[in-house]
Amino acid sequence: MSTDLTTPHPLQACWDLQLAGLAADALRVALTIDLFEHLEQFTAPAQLANVLDLEPFNTGYLLEMLWAQGLLERDVQGSLYRNGETAQRYLSRSAGSYCGDALLFRHQVLRQAGQTLEQALRNGLPSATAPGPEMARRWAEAARVQIAQEQQAVTVAVACALVERLPQAPSLQRMLDLGGGPGLVAIALARQLPDLHGAVFDFAETAAVAQDNIERAGLEKRLGIISGDLDRDDFGRGYDLIWCSSVLHFADDLDGVLRRVHAALNPGGVLICCHAEVPEDRQTAARMLPYYLHMRMQGRHVLPAGELAQRLVEVGFGEVQQQDGLTYPVAPVSAVIASKL
Repeated sequence: MSTDLTTPHPLQACWDLQLAGLAADALRVALTIDLFEHLEQFTAPAQLANVLDLEPFNTGYLLEMLWAQGLLERDVQGSLYRNGETAQRYLSRSAGSYCGDALLFRHQVLRQAGQTLEQALRNGLPSATAPGPEMARRWAEAARVQIAQEQQAVTVAVACALVERLPQAPSLQRMLDLGGGPGLVAIALARQLPDLHGAVFDFAETAAVAQDNIERAGLEKRLGIISGDLDRDDFGRGYDLIWCSSVLHFADDLDGVLRRVHAALNPGGVLICCHAEVPEDRQTAARMLPYYLHMRMQGRHVLPAGELAQRLVEVGFGEVQQQDGLTYPVAPVSAVIASKL
């Protein structure tokens, strides 16, 4: 009787999960010590260790691990390392699309969620509450740094592509970036459509970050801000386009917000919602469920696949289309595009 000695053991999936945690720690350390700043050219581990005051042999092992993860390139002799394309574009602090702070932030948040998992299972988690002054300050700081990095590196391109495909795109005049954080999506859309004017809506502290970015972009004559709470405050009317990304998860009264969004659009106006949903496909679910586990345990809205589209129909939207599996920060999302009759 022959035995296949190379078929992965059934436990390999569990081992891979544990190994992924250590690989994430390796990336965290590399970002924390600014390792990628010193690997624009092929460099020996001992040379890098001398520059960063590290232990040479262990530096070599870390570089080899980052090479195996696809973040570094290695020369033909296997002794020198430099940034791969992803590291050069997103992990080197001097890069225009640097996302290192965002990755460190995600790492911290996910590890904290893991530490509270047993407590959540035994006792539940405290219900999410409206943000107080400290939370508002932290959210604004995230918008200034981490969220801005992810918007610039990922979200902006998705938003511009989705809007470009709209039949209404050439005639869009007024837009609202609902829960827009640093406002980089609104800025990008305004640059893409020269006739487009609009506003970014978010908490006051976060909206101030968007205002700074709008002024820095020289678009203060076309874009502004509206400060308020998504569930309680007016975000205006008369919009041809409303962009809404990963914010409906936090609504207290989801259907109420959707009705107000419908009322805020002009006839023929378009809503674009980019939000994660719980997919039926197991492989797709494996990519998004870990990220949203803590949020769901807090009672936040992470809807089953297709439910947001159905709710939009129920509040009065006409044609509703959905595109699943869009590339987005951390986990894929669905884009639901709904037109007001």
